[in-house]
Amino acid sequence: MKAFEQFQPAPAVTTGADRLLTSEKAAGMDQPLRQPQDAPLRNVRSNIVQSIRAFHAHDLQQAAAQLGQHFLYANLAHAQTKQDVLDTIAAQFTFPAHFGKNFDALYDCMTDPLHKSGLQPGFIVVLEHIPATAKFDKEAREQLLDIFRDAADYWGDRKIPFRCFYSFL
Repeated sequence: MKAFEQFQPAPAVTTGADRLLTSEKAAGMDQPLRQPQDAPLRNVRSNIVQSIRAFHAHDLQQAAAQLGQHFLYANLAHAQTKQDVLDTIAAQFTFPAHFGKNFDALYDCMTDPLHKSGLQPGFIVVLEHIPATAKFDKEAREQLLDIFRDAADYWGDRKIPFRCFYSFL
């Protein structure tokens, strides 16, 4: 019984008005420092394309759910060429069968049809393991990211959050 008593909450301290620990303050100490809706995106602009860095796809998926936003995820680890990248994105984002499989069509699928389908709550996009191969070189990677930057601008003009996080293989 003594061991259990060691872990009981201490009584309120009453050593002065400025140091008074009330039950309200004590209850507040049980609250997390970050509110769920703030984490992990509280310091991330609403329309941006950036490296995934310390974020984890699962945490971003949970953030999208908490915010009521669309979560789009593509794991490009097995892609080697531009066509592989576009095929994988189309499959994992469930684009329509008539997707043109080029960068213009990718931009179109990320913008206009979604805008025309009604009010959008926002987007969190994750592109993991973008290939860095001879067949998908730096220029191709920049073109791909430019598509998502343009989509972020498109949605930003409409006051809709669009965040894209990426990593390279």
